[in-house]
Amino acid sequence: MYQEAAGSAPQGPTEPCPSGTCQSCVSPAMLPATRQSSLISSSSDHTVGKDLQAVTTGQRQNKGMRTRLGCLSHKSDSCSDFTAILPDKPNRALKRLSTEEATRWADSFDVLLSHKYGVAAFRAFLKTEFSEENLEFWLACEEFKKTRSNTKMVSKAHRIFEEFVDAQAPREVNIDFQTREVTRKNMQEPSLSCFDQAQGKVHSLMEKDSYPRFLRSKLYTDLLTQSQRRLS
Repeated sequence: MYQEAAGSAPQGPTEPCPSGTCQSCVSPAMLPATRQSSLISSSSDHTVGKDLQAVTTGQRQNKGMRTRLGCLSHKSDSCSDFTAILPDKPNRALKRLSTEEATRWADSFDVLLSHKYGVAAFRAFLKTEFSEENLEFWLACEEFKKTRSNTKMVSKAHRIFEEFVDAQAPREVNIDFQTREVTRKNMQEPSLSCFDQAQGKVHSLMEKDSYPRFLRSKLYTDLLTQSQRRLS
């Protein structure tokens, strides 16, 4: 009597999946030509779709980057930068700003920092140089020294350190490694004087570097010219 050899392929059609739709149980070669074409086309469309999505995402990212760079490149050194961030309404502020006050800003850096319009003008100038974090840190330290609650003092100290002083901080100021480490140690027991060394370094940097350029800037000379015109 004839017997089938062990392991030989069964004769006749295979039993279909109960659902009739299980593609994992059937290889593409076992399907009719039209079905094979459909599967290949579907797989190809899915791959192309992913590729197109990746290209579109990349284009959007590039466009966003170009937009941000475009905004940065259009920063100007003019009086309009100053009026955009004045503590009062621009027209009212310019009317209140006398030539004498604006001229006194050139007497010393501390005189400039003692005048709210002077601070606003200097901040506008630093924005054009992308270094406004130095002034913001100095102002934050000045405000920090007014803290009376010990609990608030501790939380404020850590917030200032994380924002301006810590390495890779969002608005990291330009201070040397030693000053940064001294300030870091001060965070173990924060006090109202914990930022004194760092604040002094930043003040000195602005006074020797940014302040002289501010006095020569178009922004400052425009302010002086406008204030003088009101007197004539």
